[in-house]
Amino acid sequence: MQEKIHPDYHTITVVMTDGTSFETKSTWGKEGASLRLDIDPKTHPAWTGVRQSIDRGGRVQRFRNRFGMIGSDKKDAPAEAKADAEKK
Repeated sequence: MQEKIHPDYHTITVVMTDGTSFETKSTWGKEGASLRLDIDPKTHPAWTGVRQSIDRGGRVQRFRNRFGMIGSDKKDAPAEAKADAEKK
């Protein structure tokens, strides 16, 4: 096995969404760092069976915020685009 090619494997603290925590070994972060989870087995629909809506402002929303709404969804389009669409 080659030396100095493997990442540092150390202890970190994982904090769940409900505030509980546990220690584990990982290559993430530095020794003693805390990893806060947004979704874990206690809240994820795959394990709970309950579907919940989590608005995180994903890629599509960030695109819309950055460039404005251009496209097929007329309810989100600017008023000028709606007027142009009605003329056609």
